[in-house]
Amino acid sequence: MSAEIFPGRYTVENQEDIVVFTIGMRINKWWAIHKWFPVFKAMPPMIRELYMNKDLGCLSMEHFYSLRTTLLLQYWRSEEDLMAYAKGQKHLKAWNEFNKKIGNNDAVGIYHETFLVKQGNYESVYGNMPKFGLGKVFGISKITKKNNTFKKRVS
Repeated sequence: MSAEIFPGRYTVENQEDIVVFTIGMRINKWWAIHKWFPVFKAMPPMIRELYMNKDLGCLSMEHFYSLRTTLLLQYWRSEEDLMAYAKGQKHLKAWNEFNKKIGNNDAVGIYHETFLVKQGNYESVYGNMPKFGLGKVFGISKITKKNNTFKKRVS
């Protein structure tokens, strides 16, 4: 079943600080499946844990895949929540396994980026979309004359 589409233009009221976190992997050597596949399959248990336990602080996430690279875009309630998860059992186990099995082997790469975004310093626009990203977190509101430009949406 597909998500409900909201025709027209919508935005998100940016009234809260958020943490935007991207994480993923890149397959550098396709033939080294024994190196990259364990990295690939380590993520689903953590994703499941975050979906099932909203009190951990992960507000929402979106997944993207290309030929070589995965990207998981996450929105977190706070930097403290993200750091607490990074030090938690599931993540530390996966991180230790990665370092033990892969380390500096160049068959697979991993990355993450963290952005601490203060209220009033982000903008969201959705046109003819289901709730997505921050729209899933905070809900969406119709774009009107009051908020129809970037300048009006970002204070």
